[in-house]
Amino acid sequence: MLGLMQSQQLLISSLIDFAERHHGEGEIVSRRVEGDIHRCTYKDIAGRSRQVANALDKMQLSFGDRVATLAWNGYRHLELYFGVSGSGRVLHTLNPRLHPDQIVWIANHSEDQVLCFDMTFLPIVKAVYARCTTIKHFIALCDAASLPTDSGIPGLQSYEAWMGHQPAHYTWPVFDENSASSMCYTSGTTGNPKAALYSHRSTILHAWAGAMPDALNMSARDSVLPVVPMFHVNAWGLPYSAAMTGAKMVFPGPAMDGKSIFDLIESEKVTFAAGVPTVWQMMLGHMQQGGLRFSTLKRTVIGGSACPPAMISAFNDNYGVEVLHAWGMTEMSPLGTVCTLKNKHLAMDASQKMAVRIKQGRGIYGVEMKIVDDRGDELPWDGKAYGDLLVKGPWVIREYFKGEGGSPLINGWFPTGDVATIDPDGYLQITDRSKDVIKSGGEWISSIDVENIGMAHPAVAMAAGIGMKHPKWD
Repeated sequence: MLGLMQSQQLLISSLIDFAERHHGEGEIVSRRVEGDIHRCTYKDIAGRSRQVANALDKMQLSFGDRVATLAWNGYRHLELYFGVSGSGRVLHTLNPRLHPDQIVWIANHSEDQVLCFDMTFLPIVKAVYARCTTIKHFIALCDAASLPTDSGIPGLQSYEAWMGHQPAHYTWPVFDENSASSMCYTSGTTGNPKAALYSHRSTILHAWAGAMPDALNMSARDSVLPVVPMFHVNAWGLPYSAAMTGAKMVFPGPAMDGKSIFDLIESEKVTFAAGVPTVWQMMLGHMQQGGLRFSTLKRTVIGGSACPPAMISAFNDNYGVEVLHAWGMTEMSPLGTVCTLKNKHLAMDASQKMAVRIKQGRGIYGVEMKIVDDRGDELPWDGKAYGDLLVKGPWVIREYFKGEGGSPLINGWFPTGDVATIDPDGYLQITDRSKDVIKSGGEWISSIDVENIGMAHPAVAMAAGIGMKHPKWD
């Protein structure tokens, strides 16, 4: 017997429709490449997302065609998140920290049709455009007045000229929720980069789970600052969770230094921020030098690499900010665990709480985990036994785009490449990486790479997370 409930496809377009209807006045604040602060609302983003969809239709892009971005966190990038996926195309966020040869390979492998890029990255685009054989349209994320007279890229259009004259009315298509919505390439394993191809269903479920109180605890009362780039696994799903909850969004753009981040947190009354330890280290250093304190920040999620205990203590003890240690992978959309305390931990002393907080956390609903030995036998959750970590769930990949590398699954479970322990309360702690996973090549940036991509803007290398060892949150 089947249930007698209505059936509705879980589509990304429903997120921006919801945000427009229920939180239309909600603010989206962006520090732009131009240096100024731009303000708009969810209502504005919704209308401009529909303009993007109309512009893509005018290009006669087919359902499922890939639209690439090479962009900072900002309102235009957010419009592409909804306009591209909502219209049935696939958003492909390219990583600017990669070597130009890698960008060319990835763009050709994904068969991108359009590339939208911030002017910061014009030198990168000039270095690769002639070798990107499938890209037919190049769009600079600026207005017509900011477009250089001689960009060196034939047919280059400004974003505002491309979409600005399109109607803001658009009927979002309804299609199978399992259709592809976005894709991210990971270079953390041996061989060529491989793409995780997310679906509308997986993205909605991931956003839902991520917003839950025992995960990232997002609500309409939050002002959210995603320092984690939107080209890093869709900013860990925060743009989707924010639209789902109506949270205010604050985008840092290219200014990723400690002072700029702190100033934005204070001026926009940020309550929740997310990023890698490198960025927080710079900000904490700036605060310590100036004797500064937060007035509104309540919590921060830290992922990408293990968060040092001293950083957790600095946030918690010195500034009253809760640190949510987290772990995930590109192949997991990426959230797997978040280190929120249980009720029984609240009465513990500081050292006992720290012993919990330094772990990567417990699985959020939807993620199943297990550790196995070399024979594949499951090991106990006793906090002592360690083995290869396997996961499965509705936002964990089944296979890579175009079947690269064959099926990665082991009896239906995805091997993460991490070695870990799990304690009796379900808290995961990563202890090592499997020997078949590159520990450096996927995530480290050499001095040569910095010279190649950092010349366009000094914040490029900073935002890339130089020195971050964990090879999975690409």
